[in-house]
Formats: sequence, structure tokens, C-alpha cells
Amino acid sequence: MGCDGGTIPKRHELVKGPKKVEKADKDAELVAQWNYCTLSQEILRRPIVACELGRLYNKDAVIEFLLDKSSEKALGKAASHIKSIKNVTELRLSDNPAWEGDKGNTKGDKHDDLQRARFICPVVGLEINGRHRFCFLRCCGCVFSERALKEIKAEVCHTCGAAFQEDDVIVLNGSKEDVEMLRKRMEDRRLRAKPGKKAKKAKAAESASKPDASEESPGPSKMKTGKPEETLDSGEKKTSSAPKSEAPSGSSSGKAGKPLCGASKRSIADSEESEAYKSLFTTHSSAKRSKEESAHWVTHTSYCF
Repeated sequence: MGCDGGTIPKRHELVKGPKKVEKADKDAELVAQWNYCTLSQEILRRPIVACELGRLYNKDAVIEFLLDKSSEKALGKAASHIKSIKNVTELRLSDNPAWEGDKGNTKGDKHDDLQRARFICPVVGLEINGRHRFCFLRCCGCVFSERALKEIKAEVCHTCGAAFQEDDVIVLNGSKEDVEMLRKRMEDRRLRAKPGKKAKKAKAAESASKPDASEESPGPSKMKTGKPEETLDSGEKKTSSAPKSEAPSGSSSGKAGKPLCGASKRSIADSEESEAYKSLFTTHSSAKRSKEESAHWVTHTSYCF
């Protein structure tokens, strides 16, 4: 069996049992959740936003995702519930004065504490490193520890003074139970917002159609005001034409039968004008020629050859 020389094999060397399930390191998991963007896997940098499920993103990564929703991106499933930029809230974070960043370890001769966070709670002073539960207010975006909200109970934000309700409090990077609860709240909130959006669209359509209808068909006031103006104009014309027609009978006997400007047209041949005046028009007999007198001729222009 290969056990010469007095070696005693142990049981785990001879019997192969089931493989142990590999577990992720908790510290590495916390660093990935609180220091890196969920969508692009890059280091979080301001402006930092959070969705309604409590996940952290870089704002530019969310904008790029909304502009280019390609199915090839495997990480796009983490942000599939984000339909517009209104579904995320920009966070107001308080800087940690004890955080030096990469300045203190440029040469690599110093221990780099990964659990030290860049941001802290402005009320209690706890670091945002995943060891404590943190939440943000959806109405204003201020970030606090859950301990601060429980110890200092108030209906107003501790930093900006904005009023908030219980539904506005969203846990950052919560457990599976917290994510399920937040998802239900999100779905209920969006269902309540749908009727309001439909009502706004209907009002906008009505307001857009009303001015068009008023422009096409004038109102009754315009119709009523237009009629007396026409009657007045016609009355003025009648009164102005009346004194012209009422000429004295003895002034001109030959010109009494002249047609007025508003009367029906009459032929000049039937009028009582002189023959010299009638000969100026083509309807006079002197202007008409017989077939024998009329000549047959054709005009040629410069374009005819």
C-alpha cells in the first residue's frame, strides 16, 4: 500500500469526503459593497447615488447604463429596476477626518487598513464600513446610522431639517429580508404614482387641444360683434350712396340714366351718351369690320423658323 517504513496513514488521507463549500471572506465582501460601485465595479467617487433597494452606484455609471441598455452587460441585472435617473437619490455624505486615503501608503511600507471608511455618520460619528447599519432619507439624500435615528427620534432630518416619513428611510446594503421589504415598497410606490401620471397626461392633452379649438372656431362673442360692424358698414355705404343718386332733375337731363358704382352694369350702346363717346369702345358699330375688310395675316415671332 506504500506504507513501508512504519508510517501510519490517517483517515482523511485514505477516505475522500465531500468537498467543502467555499465561502467568501466577509471583510472582502464588505469592502466590495461599501467602496465599489455595484454597476461598474469601480471605486465609489462623488457624486454617489443610491437606488430604492439601498445599493450604491457612481452617478456617471447609472447615466451610461440608462443611455445604453445592452443585454451583453452581466452587471446590468443589478440595476434592472432603475428606469430613469429619478429612481436614484444623490447622497449627502460626511467626510471622515481620520481617513488619509492613499497619501500615507505611497511607498508600501505601511499597513493599509481596509476597514477605515471615507465617510462617517454626522450625528454619532460611526464609520460607514459595513460594521454598522446605515440608511439614507429618500426625500433629501442625507445618510445616517440606524443607531442615530433610533436614539434621536424626530420627524425632521438632523442636518437639513427636511420632513420625512417612515417610507422614506432606506437601508443601505441591507440583508435579503431588507431588500425584499424595500422592493415591495418600491412596487407599491410606483403603482400609486401611475394614476397620477395618467391624470397629468390627460390634463396636458386637454390644455393642448383647447387653444387649437379656439383658434379654428371663433367664439360667440366674436360672431356677435362682427354682425353689427357689417350692418354699420353697409348702412354707411347706403347713406353715402343715397345723396349721390338724389340729383336734381333739372341739373342734367342727359346724364340722368348713368349707372351708379353699386348698380348693375349696362351696355354703352344702350346708353344715352353721344356717338363720339360711344365710338371710343370696341362695341361700337364703327369698330366692327366686315369679312371683306378684315385682312388675313399671320405674325411670326423670332422663335419660329
